[in-house]
Amino acid sequence: MTLRLSNPTARLLFLARQGLADPPGRKLDRAGLLSLIDRLGFVQVDSIQTVERAHHQILFSRAQTYRREDLVHLLEGERSLFENWTHDAALIPTRFYAAWKHRFRRRAPILRERWRRLRPDGFEPVVEDVHRRIREEGALLSRSFEAPDHKGGGWWNWHPAKTALEFLWHTGEIAISRRENFQKVYDLAERVIPPAYFEAEISEADFIDWCCREALARLGFATSGEIAAFWDLVTPQEAKVWVEAHRGELVPVLAETVDGSARAAVALADLEARLPDLAPPPARLRVLSPFDPMLRDRARAERLFGFFYRIEVFVPEAKREYGYYVFPLLEGDRLVGRIDMKANRKQGALEVKKLWWEPGLRASAGRHERLEAELARLARFSGLERVIWLAGAALV
Repeated sequence: MTLRLSNPTARLLFLARQGLADPPGRKLDRAGLLSLIDRLGFVQVDSIQTVERAHHQILFSRAQTYRREDLVHLLEGERSLFENWTHDAALIPTRFYAAWKHRFRRRAPILRERWRRLRPDGFEPVVEDVHRRIREEGALLSRSFEAPDHKGGGWWNWHPAKTALEFLWHTGEIAISRRENFQKVYDLAERVIPPAYFEAEISEADFIDWCCREALARLGFATSGEIAAFWDLVTPQEAKVWVEAHRGELVPVLAETVDGSARAAVALADLEARLPDLAPPPARLRVLSPFDPMLRDRARAERLFGFFYRIEVFVPEAKREYGYYVFPLLEGDRLVGRIDMKANRKQGALEVKKLWWEPGLRASAGRHERLEAELARLARFSGLERVIWLAGAALV
């Protein structure tokens, strides 16, 4: 029998699986932080710090007692997290490392061919030399390999050793031991990943089963394409074959979208039994990172919440609809608006440049008070003393 999910139930289920239905003021210790990241699957890392680094804001929006030093301990102390790649650079529970070994093997020939084209003047010797230096000298920063006259730039202008470092990292030969001022410090993977995880192996079949099953658990319900896209570890065809092969363990789902139409999906067989346990999400208004996992699948967010969102960092300023780095606003189970702001660290202020409420939404005094309270919390978390509304930041 097909399980039908109303749009409010589908939204609530997805929010719960994304850690956004829990009380944001709850106490979060190190074990709880690791459990939260495990529940999410991974947390994206990004270098932009308009207000706060993406990974810190993703975690803060779910638990506002989150402490950065706990994350550092999990990464660099007990090594229960490691940094590698999903769709982008991400923090990943180390207990998943055996699955990533399959990613390393799959990506190696693709990256080798790509970077041979980019670096036709001796790619392999540079890779071997970089690997040798790390093996013999220990953990090294990327800049340890730079020529004195290197001018930097994007990936197309990486110095050869930087290309080699990325290749070795993406293929699991080296790992990020720590960061210094957000700069990666690389070491041999076997010196970073705890032996029990570094040595673990799973079969190709178990790898595909793990990827699909764990993605579906974190999404609540999904199509085979959404399952494949979650980790970006298996192909859409592999996920489709997995769904067909496991129909007896799955339940067909019709999930109502915000416009009242229904979208076919599948879920794990115990989903219906878990639905009564869903609790209403907190009414508090929260500021989400543009890289929040709730919004990673833009099309899914638009279907469930009626919220169209794109990051405009790489859009020329004159063509931006909103702004360079605009933060979505979540209130209860609704995405209610977006805000353009930045941290002025010299002034110790969180500067609000513009605020947009979603069409048809009443910009009530109560809603604005909830936003002001959240901005004050975010400012304190970011080491800022106050919130300033700049001229022209009137509510739209």
